[in-house]
Amino acid sequence: MDLAELQARARAVADRYDRHHLAAGRVPWSTGDLALGFVGDVGDLAKLVLAVDGRREIADARERLAHELADCLWSVLVLADRYDVDLVAEFARMTDGIDRHLDRAVAEG
Repeated sequence: MDLAELQARARAVADRYDRHHLAAGRVPWSTGDLALGFVGDVGDLAKLVLAVDGRREIADARERLAHELADCLWSVLVLADRYDVDLVAEFARMTDGIDRHLDRAVAEG
């Protein structure tokens, strides 16, 4: 899948979650709720990275790491969609800025 396909799939899953919450008598997650969920996923990811690197004990850390990375990606994709952010353009802009910064740092020695 390319990024557009990933974002469409993430949006579809988020829409299903919204319908599920409404059917259960709850409100759909706001962007703030999504961001807080993302923060929790990043915390889980950090713990798994520590475990995979041998600094913490978590059963099946290596297998769980892939899932947690995908959870984090889903959150980023949904937040970008909700805020109408073009991730491809922003990623290119951000990495171009890093390249320019590093080029200047290398030139300055």
